Amino acid sequence: MRIDLHCHSTASDGTDTPAELVRHASAAGLDVVALTDHDTTRGYAQAIAALPAGLTLVTGAELSCRIDGVSMHMLAYLFDPEEPALLAERELVRDDRVPRAQGMVARLQELGVPVTWEQVARIAGDGSVGRPHVATALVELGVVPTVSDAFTEHWLADGGRAYVPKHETDPFEAIRLVKGAGGVTVFAHPGASKRGRTVPEQAIAELAAAGLDGIEVDHMDHDDATRARLRGLAADLGLLVTGSSDYHGSRKTCVLGEYTTDPEVYGEITRRATGAFPVPGTGGA
Repeated sequence: MRIDLHCHSTASDGTDTPAELVRHASAAGLDVVALTDHDTTRGYAQAIAALPAGLTLVTGAELSCRIDGVSMHMLAYLFDPEEPALLAERELVRDDRVPRAQGMVARLQELGVPVTWEQVARIAGDGSVGRPHVATALVELGVVPTVSDAFTEHWLADGGRAYVPKHETDPFEAIRLVKGAGGVTVFAHPGASKRGRTVPEQAIAELAAAGLDGIEVDHMDHDDATRARLRGLAADLGLLVTGSSDYHGSRKTCVLGEYTTDPEVYGEITRRATGAFPVPGTGGA
């Protein structure tokens, strides 16, 4: 089985619609794909309706968190999307995205960049607006060559000249909320140091003690040494190890199935989940 547990659609900051995402996942030879848009579940219905035969969909989300001043992302799988407490927290995070993005546009304008809110809103479309949409605007304007190049201290990285903070969930609270909604939690790309400061291992140990289920080890932002270190840490802490593409369509260079999750780990994730179940494809529209 080929299993990719971290993908994004136009419901947040990917460039494939949810329907296109599942069709592309099937064409890429995947057996299981997870839809994990940022702080939203709005893509579920379209993805399920288009799900090809032979492909299973894992519903999820990537939650925006912060611990001790360090931004981190928490992958949540197979939770009940209508559970009130988790839904309220996701809406709180999502509602803060527009004023935050508008603030970044204003800071960029102060720095002499001719970006406009209308441009960023056009790029975001119906998705949950975020830094990748602002970064794409900078690429369109020729300010930076790629989206990744916008995530530096010079521009949009944490603490960068145009950075504006947003509401982010305490990860211990995120674990509690996801567990309360019957879901499973995995710390996304914990060693992605090129994105900025990373969460120290002691904090990961504390999260594990609080119920964190796993860490994403095999990811494009981890080099071989980082993967080996994280794999050892997971073993020490009794955490599941996942691998994923973090696919965003054409917005990033990663491809579907670039990194995958072991079928036994996938089986354990589905065993632990009680809020929702994987959706088998029967031939979508």
